[in-house]
Amino acid sequence: MQVIVVTGMPGAGKEEFVQVARSLGYDVVRMGDVVRAEAKRQGITDTDKGVGGFADQERRLHGLDIWAKRSVTHVQSERTIIDGSRGLDELEVFRQAFGKGVLLVAIHSTPESRYPRLKKRGRPDAPASWTEFEERDRRELSWGLGNLIAMADVMLLNDGEMDEFKNNVRTFLTGLG
Repeated sequence: MQVIVVTGMPGAGKEEFVQVARSLGYDVVRMGDVVRAEAKRQGITDTDKGVGGFADQERRLHGLDIWAKRSVTHVQSERTIIDGSRGLDELEVFRQAFGKGVLLVAIHSTPESRYPRLKKRGRPDAPASWTEFEERDRRELSWGLGNLIAMADVMLLNDGEMDEFKNNVRTFLTGLG
C-alpha cells in the first residue's frame, strides 16, 4: 500500500499536487472535505470562521488527531493521497493505520504567493483581507502544522510557474514506482 500524506499551509499548492496524483491514478482523501461534510451535517456556516472554528473546537474536544481518525475510513485504494494533514498527531494515526511506510510530503510557498491564490479560488472560506489570511495561518500553525512541515520526508517548493511545479510533482510521483 502506498499512502502519501500531503501537507502545507493554505494556498501552498496541495490541490495542484492532488490533481497531478489523480491523473497518475491515485485515489484522494481530502481531510478538509471530511471536516466540511461534518460541519454541514451539524449546520455550521460554510465560511473560514465557521468551518475553521468548528475544526478547531473538535480538535479541542476530541484531540488533535480527530480529523485523521475520521479520515482513515475513507482510504480505500492501494495508492492514496491524503490531503491536508495539520499535525504530527494526525501523521501518527496514518502511520498506525497504514504502516511506517507512509510518506509525508510538504508543499512550501511564501505567504506572498499563497494569499492571492486563496483569494482567486473563490471558495466561501477564502480570506477577505491580509489580516484574515494571517489569522488563518496562525490558527493552522496552532494545530502543529509547522512541526509537521518540518518533519516532512519530502519538501516541494511552489513559488515559480504552475506548470513547473506540476512537472516536478509528476516527476516525483512517477519516480516512486
